[in-house]
Amino acid sequence: MINIAEIKNGLVIDHIQSGLGWKVFKWLGLDTVEFSTALIMNANSKKSGKKDIIKIDNIINIDYGILGFIDSNITVNVIQDSKIVRKIKMELPEKVEDVIECKNPRCITITEHYVPQEFKLTNREKKEYRCVYCDALYKNGSHSF
Repeated sequence: MINIAEIKNGLVIDHIQSGLGWKVFKWLGLDTVEFSTALIMNANSKKSGKKDIIKIDNIINIDYGILGFIDSNITVNVIQDSKIVRKIKMELPEKVEDVIECKNPRCITITEHYVPQEFKLTNREKKEYRCVYCDALYKNGSHSF
């Protein structure tokens, strides 16, 4: 396992739901970068039993809203000079755009491809989103990003 001390300046994405690490890794485009990265899957976790972790030996721009949508339990640790200087806790975003697709065949986003797929959070506890155009329900959990 890679030590956090080995990362001079970068990010550690921690507490990813076990099994989602590879999807997050690919969504971030880390499978095509030139700098060092590590994906640790099924690591032991006191909180959840198992978790995935991504370590990135570089500071990259991340859309924290989408990361929170993928898994609101994620924590991003910012590493500078081999030390954690900031912990960012994810939460469900109020709105997501072009991450999930509306399943309603009559929705304008299906027939008019220039219209963005846009969903608003309607129930935080149930992680439910609704399409802003047709009001179709999406329950977060199927991870179709």
